[in-house]
Amino acid sequence: MHIHILGICGTFMGGLAALAREAGHTVTGCDANVYPPMSDQLTALGIDLIEGYAPDQIALKPDCFIIGNVITRGNPLIEAILDRDLDYTSGPQWLAEHVLRHRHVLAVAGTHGKTTTTSMLAWILSQAGRDPGFLIGGVAPDFGVSARLGTAARGHPFVIEADEYDTAFFDKRSKFVHYRPRTLVLNNLEFDHADIFPDVAAIRRQFHHVVRTVPAAGRVIWNGADPELVATLALGCWSEREAFAVDSGWHFTADGVLDFGGQRFGTLSLTMPGEHNRLNALAAVAAARHVGVAPQEALAALQRFAGVRRRLELRGQADGVRVYDDFAHHPTAIAASITALRRTVASNERIIAVFEPRSNTMKLGAMRARLAESFDGAAHVYAYAGGVSWDVAEALAPLGIRAETHADLAQLITTLARNARNGDHILIMSNGGFGGIHAKLLARLQPPTHPSVHQP
Repeated sequence: MHIHILGICGTFMGGLAALAREAGHTVTGCDANVYPPMSDQLTALGIDLIEGYAPDQIALKPDCFIIGNVITRGNPLIEAILDRDLDYTSGPQWLAEHVLRHRHVLAVAGTHGKTTTTSMLAWILSQAGRDPGFLIGGVAPDFGVSARLGTAARGHPFVIEADEYDTAFFDKRSKFVHYRPRTLVLNNLEFDHADIFPDVAAIRRQFHHVVRTVPAAGRVIWNGADPELVATLALGCWSEREAFAVDSGWHFTADGVLDFGGQRFGTLSLTMPGEHNRLNALAAVAAARHVGVAPQEALAALQRFAGVRRRLELRGQADGVRVYDDFAHHPTAIAASITALRRTVASNERIIAVFEPRSNTMKLGAMRARLAESFDGAAHVYAYAGGVSWDVAEALAPLGIRAETHADLAQLITTLARNARNGDHILIMSNGGFGGIHAKLLARLQPPTHPSVHQP
């Protein structure tokens, strides 16, 4: 089959392209911005990429066009496809029919922690010799790729990051409704994606829809301490349930031992700091057990887990200043990342938070009332206000002189470099590339080199 993917450089669609190519399909694709790293990954797989959405791409005559959820009506290629009555489908639907069908799908859903938990779970199963397939919304260093087919046979595990974002312009259900998991992880539930959901109740309804697809012999692994998930499961659940983060379910004892039902399995050792990552690990261990991996074996695998890129990832150090990259873009995630970093650095060392409100929810200003409090653990906050219409400085006003807002990225980098001092930890948070700020800042922080002076 020849598929042509519209919006191929997105994380999900790029992963789908890699899976389709590995399965033997001919894959081509287009995007408005064909750029690294996804473009490099796809080119290395032999996938031809086209810049833009010119309607003449229908001359490729694929068997099916796969439409990414970034594509809207009015797109010239979409209009040509519709006018000519050509075959098209969504990415989640194609994945469900051609990759996930008859696999044991382990789907990881939640407002936060999906990428990390999915990576942990795929790593545990891989270390246990299960050769899982996976599709992750990021690149785990342990794998070096975001997607892999694994053993494509009936009943073999496939681990997927299950996103609640909508499917396509013609299918407004959440992506995860298509996946039909046998093991469903529900990490947490908060209001997000303000561009498509009016309130948290609308998101809860979508979570309920995916719960409805889990068979009675399947299992829902859920955060028992999350009130929104309590409300979600109260809408109906017809499968086995195992809670975590509560004493009645999977939890860590006061001395740090993993416990479930009074049975103790050992301690958790993670390279990734933060209580939120310990909860992610709990969910991954519980989910792996549903496909026969002993908790002790899962804990041993997690000791060797290298983490996930863009999750408190140290990008470099210059002149005694450490620069980190983090994907946090929601107040809850921002606070969790700062807290996690605080617990790993000396008490006299400053955490400098740098934030870009880039997500659709942030651009709409839906979370601005909670923004200032999410930075409580930072000594100073620098916000980049380019690209948003609301007053970022006003939202951060409760922080007083601890906060600065900049509309010019170059000036922001200059200010950061000038004010940084030895021992600082600069935590840069955005769900995008942030204009390459990490490398630019590290370059500015490099101390000047002086030519050696030769004495006569």
